[in-house]
Amino acid sequence: MSNRNKGILLLLVSAFGFSMMAALVKLSGDLPTVQKTLFRNVVSAVIAFGFVVYHKERLFGKKENQVLLLSRSALGTIGMVLFFYAIDNLVLSDADMLNKLSPFLLIIFSAIFLKEKAKLYQVIAIIIAFIGTLFIIKPQFSIEFVPYLAGIFSAVFAAGAYTLVRVLGDKEKFYTIVFYFSFFTTVTLLPFTIAFYEPMSAAQWMYLLGAGAFATIGQFGLTMAYKYAPAREISIFFYSTVVYSALISIFLFGQVPDILSVIGYITIFGASLYMFLKNNKQAEKLEEKQEPPYSEPKYATKQ
Repeated sequence: MSNRNKGILLLLVSAFGFSMMAALVKLSGDLPTVQKTLFRNVVSAVIAFGFVVYHKERLFGKKENQVLLLSRSALGTIGMVLFFYAIDNLVLSDADMLNKLSPFLLIIFSAIFLKEKAKLYQVIAIIIAFIGTLFIIKPQFSIEFVPYLAGIFSAVFAAGAYTLVRVLGDKEKFYTIVFYFSFFTTVTLLPFTIAFYEPMSAAQWMYLLGAGAFATIGQFGLTMAYKYAPAREISIFFYSTVVYSALISIFLFGQVPDILSVIGYITIFGASLYMFLKNNKQAEKLEEKQEPPYSEPKYATKQ
């Protein structure tokens, strides 16, 4: 199997992991959102802890990276709480697709904070994607609008977290970043969970622990996928989460997305596909420019 196909397969596994995480969070029922978020992250923290210890890395990273690690973790925690709230109150595939706005928002944040100039085709894709969100939200500005707003802001905070992960780059190992984030979320949400704790049944314990396990599969699958192939070549396959989530919504929860939501999914996916194709084309042009012209070796003989 080629490295590209390995990357695609891992990305599909990652997408399935995150979709199952969302489904299990929803299945856990009427529990406080902070309680769900805490239990999901405890599992990730334990697994990431094992990786950090095995590779003999620092648990909390280097001293010079603390501000970045803390900021990334804070943004990620807020984003996750908002995402879980959206999962509980929306059709699963709606919540998932709104969260998938984060790659488009990442372009905006990278332009503002990292001074990376946004290209015209990226701006066009962002505009198309936000039009797609209107089909999903169907704004009425009533109380029903709040979970949709939470879904959008979950993407905003996730994009902020991913921007800081990009800044961290190779400064920290991915498992250190995952552990730091999971530990931060656990410690931060513990007082709120104690204050608003609701007893859980055995089934709810299993759902939330399972959600943490699947989230870890999703996280590590995503990281490993991009080790085999660049994001520009395979990132589009991560949108398979929406397909998984739509099927789970229908067969597990009996929730069928309405026609406007489906139009929204197609619009946002189309914007992502457009950007994906343009990114690949731009990269190919750059590679052609950097490739030295071919010259026949002096020792070559004519046939």
